[in-house]
Parts: sequence; structure tokens; C-alpha cells
Amino acid sequence: MPTEDQMYDLAELFKVFGDSTRIRILYVLFESDVCVADIAEALNMTQSAISHQLRILKQAKLVSARREGKSVIYSLADDHVRTIIAQGQEHICE
Repeated sequence: MPTEDQMYDLAELFKVFGDSTRIRILYVLFESDVCVADIAEALNMTQSAISHQLRILKQAKLVSARREGKSVIYSLADDHVRTIIAQGQEHICE
């Protein structure tokens, strides 16, 4: 049985996946590493709204960021993110 802290952290992780905007952002990042402006354009949302959601995804260690000149480029933190989404998708399709 996981510790109380581990169960809390797992519950917090799943809360992050509880927002469809964040899921949509992850799907954009499945395709390529992009800046906030490109994500905002792809999802037809404001850069401010995207930045807010990216902050949450970054805090949850699902997304990482790197600076390229004046731009910040976002990417998936690791392949676990793809696996979690794929498993969820598979579960709802059954």
C-alpha cells in the first residue's frame, strides 16, 4: 500500500488531468514542442489562458520548458504523459 503522501500526490496528479483545456494542450504537445502563442492559436484561446494552464502542467511535472532566444518552448516532460493519456483513452473506449 502506498504511503499517505504518495496517495495524496497521485490524487493531485489526476486532478491536473481533470481539465479538458489541459488535456487539449497536452495533445498539441504530442505533435511538437511549441511556444505559448502557437498553443493559443491551435486551441483558439488567449495566451494568458494557455500560460495559466501551462503553469499548472509544469508544476505537476507533466510539461517542461526551455528558453530559445526570447521564446519559451514547451514540451512533454517525458513519455509517461503519453502513456497516461493513452491508457485513459483506451479505458473510455472500452
